[in-house]
Amino acid sequence: MVKSSILGYPRIGAQREWKKALEAYWAGKLEEAAFHEQLREIRLSHLIKQKEQGIDLIPVGDFSYYDQVLDTAAMFGIVPQRFTYDGGTVPLSVYYGIARGTKEATASEMTKWFNTNYHYIVPELDGAAPALTENKPLIAYKEAKEALGIEGKPVIIGPLTFLKLSKGYKEGELDQWIEQLLPLYSQILQELSNEGVEWVQVDEPILVTKLDSQDIQRLQKIYSTFAAAAPKLRIMLQTYFESVENYGDIIQLPVQGIGLDLVHGYSGNVKSLEKYGFPQDKVLGAGIIDGRGIWKAALRDKLAQLQEISKWVSEDRLIIQSSCSLLHVPVSLASEIALAPELKGALAFADEKLIELVLLTKGINQGSEAIQAELDDCDVALSALEQSPDRKRNDIREQVAAISSVNPERSQPFSKRHLLQQDKWNLPLLPTTTIGSFPQSADVRKARRLWRKGEWSDSKYEGFIEEQIDTWIHLQEEIGLDVLVHGEFERTDMVEFFGEKLGGFAFTQNGWVQSYGSRCVKPPVIFGDIRFEEPMTVKETKYAQSKTSRPVKGMLTGPITIMNWSFVRDDISREQIAYQLAYALRQEVEALELAGIGMIQVDEPAVREGLPLKEEEQAEYLAWSVKAFRLTTSTVKDSTQIHTHMCYCEFHDMIDSIEDMDADVISIETSRSHGELIHSFEDNTYKLGIGLGVYDIHSPRVPKVEEMTSMIDRALRVLDPKLFWINPDCGLKTRGTEETVQSLKHMVEATKAAREKYEVSIK
Repeated sequence: MVKSSILGYPRIGAQREWKKALEAYWAGKLEEAAFHEQLREIRLSHLIKQKEQGIDLIPVGDFSYYDQVLDTAAMFGIVPQRFTYDGGTVPLSVYYGIARGTKEATASEMTKWFNTNYHYIVPELDGAAPALTENKPLIAYKEAKEALGIEGKPVIIGPLTFLKLSKGYKEGELDQWIEQLLPLYSQILQELSNEGVEWVQVDEPILVTKLDSQDIQRLQKIYSTFAAAAPKLRIMLQTYFESVENYGDIIQLPVQGIGLDLVHGYSGNVKSLEKYGFPQDKVLGAGIIDGRGIWKAALRDKLAQLQEISKWVSEDRLIIQSSCSLLHVPVSLASEIALAPELKGALAFADEKLIELVLLTKGINQGSEAIQAELDDCDVALSALEQSPDRKRNDIREQVAAISSVNPERSQPFSKRHLLQQDKWNLPLLPTTTIGSFPQSADVRKARRLWRKGEWSDSKYEGFIEEQIDTWIHLQEEIGLDVLVHGEFERTDMVEFFGEKLGGFAFTQNGWVQSYGSRCVKPPVIFGDIRFEEPMTVKETKYAQSKTSRPVKGMLTGPITIMNWSFVRDDISREQIAYQLAYALRQEVEALELAGIGMIQVDEPAVREGLPLKEEEQAEYLAWSVKAFRLTTSTVKDSTQIHTHMCYCEFHDMIDSIEDMDADVISIETSRSHGELIHSFEDNTYKLGIGLGVYDIHSPRVPKVEEMTSMIDRALRVLDPKLFWINPDCGLKTRGTEETVQSLKHMVEATKAAREKYEVSIK
């Protein structure tokens, strides 16, 4: 009999209970014992839901207090030396200190989880002496069994993926680290086996990236060691996000199951199945339901794909599962009462995906006639969306085709634009600015809520927003910043705000997903052709500029970021979606310029996130991503200064593409990676304006002047002071007012010291 499973479930809770518990605990409003109990209740409720829906193999250990990679590091006692830790179980104070920083120590680096919008905490191995502090998968298994009678499937990140995603060791030391971790992993597996666990899911998503022959040898050693340590345990070697590289080698590993992504890696994995077949002694975890997208599965097509798979795998060796963890999708459609029926009918969040998995399992086990009514309903729902007029805007498609048929360029090269902009703005050496947003206090959120509920009139709400702008324009001038921003108090989210004002978008009421830590986002749904309807940012930006003689930047989110941080339609290419967004945003850029705004920032923090995992696909993606940005920004005057911002990512392999964007100034997150990005510029000359963030805004601490001074000095060893800007890493929306003001004062103080030093050196 075919069985069903998922790889993980959203941890945030249907009403973001998890997020609220974390933030209450951090704020000192929840005692530690009560905090543990609240999270336990949330965790068990998720398991109950899966059991009630009929999922056969329920994952346990996928739940986290912050991040699953951080959990793995803590389980092995891998704690950065700057935190006080004496061994044993890692206390919550240290655990959250690594994630968020403390007054004494900076947080660990945070970066994206493969090509998703989830961000993990990067383990730091330097100086660590790994030891098994607690067997987290075993604890999770026993809890599920004792509390709910569930024989769970423990989940753990595999050693090769864990080490490849870590930092703090030299390339030649990887094998030494494997030697140190293998006994600890083996102990975990032995204890699971002794407890009676049947299946354990070992996540190795690194297997969908390019591996060399040494990596294959490492895998053989790792999994041979595991097989010897726990011979009765059944290991599901789980991959996701793409097709497996080195498939012929991977299927020979001594594991009892291999999980393949048959959504995002369908083509490549099927080609491998056709070439190599599938081992007769292994179970296939068929990831047939999309764990990253929100669209209802075309159940007839999925059944056909599973029947195709049956050429290589008999039904008794098949587990039907999600393509990856459901961490990446919202929890439930149950509370979505405002969506248009034809749209809601075509959606499936995590809970609906559980139903789809159970239906497909039933369809395979009992025949398609057993789910005939559900198949018919699915066909009707998907057809209704396809016939929507919003998906057939030929006027938009023709306009986008026309502008994207030519290569977009500014009329003058940067060298000439830079001189014009210097004459216009007369900025000092090392100009200071921020990335865009300022703290959104409880009063700001309350005002927005009252306005949305209709309890405040438009004029009252607009007056409130203007008061916030007045306050922060004054504060920025008082702090001494050179280029100001209006603060974005009218915006809930940098993507949602624009989506609400563009055609072709829809919005959920409770479609939250975790981005990092307790930070949850509610991605818009791009379901139709995208169109500009009216100016979106002009009023607030123009008002802010009227309150100061210093330049105020217009602030937009770029086309690639809006696309990558939305749930996008799957009936046209992502490239075409990007161009539609670019065309709409171009009209906003032109409206800002017409209103007298001469600095415009088009943020693209998510360009790197969308980079395909397959190297052979990356150049094409970067080419049309750069083109989309230039379509957005290339029609402005030469004296209009275009800024952009990127964050969270490694950029050493795409410096050329960043330069090709031809932004007059780019700001890039670098403080959380402790300045490592600067290495990228030691071998790559960058000739445009650039700011490398000098302090981490995700950490609730006020950085010292000396920390920022060190960062500035390091950057200016390889970058031209005449083109260098000084700014925080990212927007300041989530920070408190007091810490924001103090941090920015420190930044300006560090800048003044740098100016004294470098004004002399460049004369």
